[in-house]
Amino acid sequence: MFSKHGTKVSICVFDEKGEHRHALKQRDGDVNFGFIKGIKAGTRYGFRVEGPWAPELGLRYDATKLLVDPYAWALDQPFTYHSDLTVRGADTAALVPKCIAQKPLPDVPQLPKHKPEFIYELPVKAFTKLHPEISEAKRGRVAALAEPAIIKHLKTIGVDTVELMPITAWIDERHLQPLGLHNAWGYNPIQFFAPDPRVAPGGLVEIRDTVAVLHKNNIRVILDVVLNHTGESDQFGPTICLRGFDGPLYYAHARGELINDAGCGNTVALNDPHVVEMVIAALRHWILKTGVDGFRFDLATIMGRLPQGFSAQAPLLQAIENDSVLSNCILIAEPWDVGPGGYQLGQFPKNWQEWNDKFRDDVRKFWRGDAHSANQLATRIAGSSDVFWQHGQPSRSINFLSAHDGFTLRDVVRYRVKDNFNNGEENRDGKSDEAVWTRGNVKALLATLFLSRGTVMLTAGDEFGRTQLGNNNSYAQDNDVTWLDWKNKDDDLIAHVATLMNLRRAQKLITEDHFLNGTIDPKTGLVEATWVNASGGAVDWNNPNLRFVALILENAKTRLAIAFNGAAEPFGWTTPAKPKFKWQSIYASTISEQIEPSSVQVFQEVLV
Repeated sequence: MFSKHGTKVSICVFDEKGEHRHALKQRDGDVNFGFIKGIKAGTRYGFRVEGPWAPELGLRYDATKLLVDPYAWALDQPFTYHSDLTVRGADTAALVPKCIAQKPLPDVPQLPKHKPEFIYELPVKAFTKLHPEISEAKRGRVAALAEPAIIKHLKTIGVDTVELMPITAWIDERHLQPLGLHNAWGYNPIQFFAPDPRVAPGGLVEIRDTVAVLHKNNIRVILDVVLNHTGESDQFGPTICLRGFDGPLYYAHARGELINDAGCGNTVALNDPHVVEMVIAALRHWILKTGVDGFRFDLATIMGRLPQGFSAQAPLLQAIENDSVLSNCILIAEPWDVGPGGYQLGQFPKNWQEWNDKFRDDVRKFWRGDAHSANQLATRIAGSSDVFWQHGQPSRSINFLSAHDGFTLRDVVRYRVKDNFNNGEENRDGKSDEAVWTRGNVKALLATLFLSRGTVMLTAGDEFGRTQLGNNNSYAQDNDVTWLDWKNKDDDLIAHVATLMNLRRAQKLITEDHFLNGTIDPKTGLVEATWVNASGGAVDWNNPNLRFVALILENAKTRLAIAFNGAAEPFGWTTPAKPKFKWQSIYASTISEQIEPSSVQVFQEVLV
């Protein structure tokens, strides 16, 4: 066990007779080690570490604190916050989950690298907690995702990749307990290897079995991982794991105080060689022991922050790029945090993809009617080349209109302001300036998402009209606010999403993985992409009130037109077709002979 500043490390074995402590008396550098007879699979254990108490140096050693093994694969129970976890001298053996020694699991062969088409972000518990076709024993668990009803739904709407919100063991934030609330999202981990018993009571085997079923149905699996901070929080937080082994090493400090680039109380020191080694081991562990296909990294800017600023050559990012297993995974960054220089959209290494919040905001602003928003809409539909030009691929952009953090898609068109009062923070939490489109059309938003170049991401339930009643920061709502209401799902909206995904797959002009820049194909003389106005003429991009634009795509085989009408009046499609051809509508977000206000329509040229 690694502890640079600790003076004595003991492993504590628990059985029916109680706790048995064994000091690791040998030391090699900063690694304490020893051999204990009788350890076998199923043995419950933890650690205690002695050392100096010097909070001004980040040192908070306290042998009364039972510590979870940072490398443990399994825990015997979930974490539950208790104030004694923060009190020096209060023994916590009765409060802290025990690690469970595990037999080695064989590695799961990696599938060939896959580029997602349609990512479906889902919270494991909330997704199936109320599903009427899932047994009570499986509701809210990873295992439920392998059930036929879930597989059928995913395949109906065309999902090829599911992104599971965090499933590593987490703890509630300390302010939630007095409010009677619990963390519903899992973005507050204690360590990076063990699944949370609340969502995976069957441990790694439950996860790998579920992944295998999803793979058989041609659905890949991404884990949302939180490496940027842990639930040990700030200097007033609990001592459960990393802090008790070596706080100054595992957490970033400045002048003896914790750095808080994650906004959650602490920041994991992801530039330290030992920490990088641990994180790489954790990521390889999930790939090789469960068969998942990759990761979405929460607040990923922290992974690349150096003292001089963000760098794609930072130690952890380079270690991932150079690893034979991880370099073949799906790698997705949330490219921002709250630290200095925290917004880094477009700056991650070549093989990564990134959440594109510009797509979310600019699309919403166009449909809301903001001045000059048509220009930005066109850029987003064409693949966001202003952000990702140096990498040359629109698929690098993860296009989304809502996510777990923020309004649901239905609430985007219903609520002008957030209503987070039931979080107990007097509505101070959550984003206060979300771009919303009250009295808008969810189908038009969905159409814009699925008809744009880039990789589509949809949050679970947005396809059947889920609402959180205006709460745009529902992390503390482990209840009906976040649990998906399957009984009252909007089947028409589900069918609409399925139609859009089928159209997207059928029309390769929409999804070709290069930017639209109006170039002429030298073989055919055709202009690949042309923007036109409602009369088929050139678009006046200088008009701040431009509310109608249409994109014409063509190659030697076909010609498509995608019209976006944000104006208050309907338009007919009057752009001339080529000789012997006519335009035929193949999709409309609002069924009409005209392009209705707040609607999207797709036309294809067909031979007369």
